[in-house]
Amino acid sequence: MDFRIFTEPQQGATYDQILAVARCAEEEGFDAFFRSDHYLAMGSSSGLPGPTDAWITLAGLARDTSTIRLGTLVTSATFRSPGPLAISVAQVDAMSGGRVELGLGAGWFEQEHAAYGIAFPPLGERFERLEEQLAIITGLWEHEGDGSFGFEGKHYLLANSPALPKPLQQPRPPVIVGGGGPTRTPRLAATYANEFNTPFLQPEVAAVQFGRVKAACEVIGRDPATMKFSSAVMVCCGENEAEIARRAAAIGWSVTDARTYGAAGTPHEVAERLRLWRDAGASRVYLQVLDVDDLDHLRLIAREVVPQLSA
Repeated sequence: MDFRIFTEPQQGATYDQILAVARCAEEEGFDAFFRSDHYLAMGSSSGLPGPTDAWITLAGLARDTSTIRLGTLVTSATFRSPGPLAISVAQVDAMSGGRVELGLGAGWFEQEHAAYGIAFPPLGERFERLEEQLAIITGLWEHEGDGSFGFEGKHYLLANSPALPKPLQQPRPPVIVGGGGPTRTPRLAATYANEFNTPFLQPEVAAVQFGRVKAACEVIGRDPATMKFSSAVMVCCGENEAEIARRAAAIGWSVTDARTYGAAGTPHEVAERLRLWRDAGASRVYLQVLDVDDLDHLRLIAREVVPQLSA
């Protein structure tokens, strides 16, 4: 099982805080550092000192880290046009030496769109745009020819594009699609993604969704074994009950809810909970770490939880 660290900087984090988490994750041997793509804090968080842009952050991390993989879970298709996004991701891939992955979704948080003047179409249109963006971005990266890439869709039109720059990873950086939708999401994943992710779904629900994606792969003649399956899980680990309670309180969770809906408890308890997602079919887990100042939390997970699932 692969272990990745996943943060939510919109809840309140500076670049230096994000960098500290990424470097700690790298030092402790985690497979990747991922971040959300949001511009507004959620829940009771003030969000201070304010949001950071996902791809600007990852560009910085590309130069300030050495080996850890970097990506978004997930970039919102409502935030950026697909052509410029393909350029940005390809550039960050080159800046990192080929360590970037793109998670792309339809966008869902209406309040952040209103707060920063971003159009928020109805759900059906957002999925249409997501599908066209996936086709355009992967098409631009994979296009081999004389610089005449074109695309004509309902929402985007590209004419005579040079389809440059190319990402360092060939034929392209891994693309991640995720969600719980029963039909459109599995189809998009089967068509365009290298990895399918279930965001904060319980193991038994994740297993059903993995099955839908495998079935969608078979419909288009794709071997489901070529798809990586992963889950995002909130983690709250402590060496004793007092430490567990302190860490849960710091992120606004009760210990009971953290144990019920996430992977919380002692290192042994957290490992046992994560085994449920592994048994459901996830070979990779994104551990949502919400307290970006608690680097000892990452060290505890790396040293006491990961070995139990890596043996």
